[in-house]
Amino acid sequence: MSVALSVVVPGLPLRRWLRLFALGVGVVAPLVLAPAALAQDTVRVRGTIDRVDGDAYLVKARDGAELKLRLAPNASVVALIQAALTDIKAGTYVGVAGLPLPDGSQKALEVHIFPEAMRGLGDGHRGWDLQPSSTMTNGNVEQAQASSDGQVLTLKYKDGEKKIVVPPGIPIVAYVPGEVGELKAGARIFISAAKRSPDGSLEAQRINVGRGVAPPM
Repeated sequence: MSVALSVVVPGLPLRRWLRLFALGVGVVAPLVLAPAALAQDTVRVRGTIDRVDGDAYLVKARDGAELKLRLAPNASVVALIQAALTDIKAGTYVGVAGLPLPDGSQKALEVHIFPEAMRGLGDGHRGWDLQPSSTMTNGNVEQAQASSDGQVLTLKYKDGEKKIVVPPGIPIVAYVPGEVGELKAGARIFISAAKRSPDGSLEAQRINVGRGVAPPM
């Protein structure tokens, strides 16, 4: 799947971390893998850490299920921080979850801003399971302009391009190195592909944790 990444530790230069981060294609699985590509023994986890018990994290999933989660050896922790529409300019590489509009464009539900080292990851347009009929589009912002409905981004990817309307007030986040210490009670998390163990618990190779924001995926 991906090149294994070590959990980010304080003192590791950001440039070095991002280079390692970009090498593991699977580490951005929420924006790379379509739902059909996930193996049957993996599940997505959207929820909040309820408590920590030794090396296990007890998670209350968005659907109300209670899950037991452990980190895989050399798992990576990625923090999502609040960003703004003003951070998105021509040349920015982004991922956008959206809903199709009648004219073929998309209405954004959320926007993810990638660091330069992650440019090209998940490039393209595909279905996504955020909500019924939702999609994910990863691409380079060719143009950003204001409209009566909000900012309009033209995203170009290898197989084409999409115009995406970004309404005011939707979640916009950026990716930065995270730390295991951020995985504590109350932390909101997202895991794109947790592996199910024979005992029913889950193991995560990569985990996204909200730093002041909820992971919107």
